[in-house]
Amino acid sequence: MSDERAPLEHLPSMTYEQMLEKVRYEGAYPTRERAEEAVRLVLAGLGRRLTGDERVDLAARPPLEAARMLTQQISDTQPLTGWAFVKDLAARSGASPATTRWDTGSVLVAVAALAGPELLTRILRQLPGGYALLFGRAELTAAA
Repeated sequence: MSDERAPLEHLPSMTYEQMLEKVRYEGAYPTRERAEEAVRLVLAGLGRRLTGDERVDLAARPPLEAARMLTQQISDTQPLTGWAFVKDLAARSGASPATTRWDTGSVLVAVAALAGPELLTRILRQLPGGYALLFGRAELTAAA
């Protein structure tokens, strides 16, 4: 009798509380609640931007609570550059673009750690320019 179980690779490497603490630390937020506000805003926004296998594969990486925030969004077909993404989130939250840029970077650095380099590269290929810096990566461009 064989015991065929799904590989453990797909299980989140951190709990939701650990994810919030990572975001709280990265963003220097005074409270867990403030970090959670940023997580909710940014993951919902990212969920509207991603489609296909990248969306499915990313949703398998974070804790369940975070995966739900990501996947409960309907994908928006209008592409947004990284800066337009930040401005869109700022408009939705009522915060300044500077504060929203900080929130976005704080959350997406944690998402990048969960995604891993291969999936993050695939995600960045799907998104328009300007997202790499938000994920804590250098924005690479082809030489002219």
